[in-house]
Amino acid sequence: MKFILSTALLFFMMQATTAQNRTISGVTFPPKLNVKGNALFFNGCGLREKYTLDLYVAGLYLEKTTMDASLVIDANASSAIKIVITSSKVTRDKFNESVKEGFANTAKGKASAKDISKFKSFFSDAFNINDEILMIYVPGKGLAVTINRKFKGLVEGIEFKKALYAIWLGDKPASSKLKKGMLGKL
Repeated sequence: MKFILSTALLFFMMQATTAQNRTISGVTFPPKLNVKGNALFFNGCGLREKYTLDLYVAGLYLEKTTMDASLVIDANASSAIKIVITSSKVTRDKFNESVKEGFANTAKGKASAKDISKFKSFFSDAFNINDEILMIYVPGKGLAVTINRKFKGLVEGIEFKKALYAIWLGDKPASSKLKKGMLGKL
């Protein structure tokens, strides 16, 4: 009986630990996001660095956590990527250029020039430190973008989502370290 109670206590302590906020570079990622009544769970996060500069942090939220990048990219299930800008060096123009390069490097999904242009149009305002970009995939609808909780638009279809997610999680990611972090491997 004592063994069962101590095992149960250990289990609940482990659950409490995994359900805590995760903070990286001063940005806190909650253990769960609620998207229109659908619970998405924190999978992992990481810091995007370039030339020793910290640019942004990104977190991945899924219905079921996994370390399998292909499963995340290909899944027709609700998911989200949360990006928080941490540097004034990240401008709207540089972000859009990076997205364009990311789509060129990905082998997953099909992002048409029209869809890429539409997606980039969501980022028309200047970026500021602590801006929060949330990219939410909704099955049967597409990928919705909010910036600082303001809806910017939707790009329809799963193929665009696959191509977009592959920018961070594909075979040629924007950052290998960031990919590992988002997949919970760090």
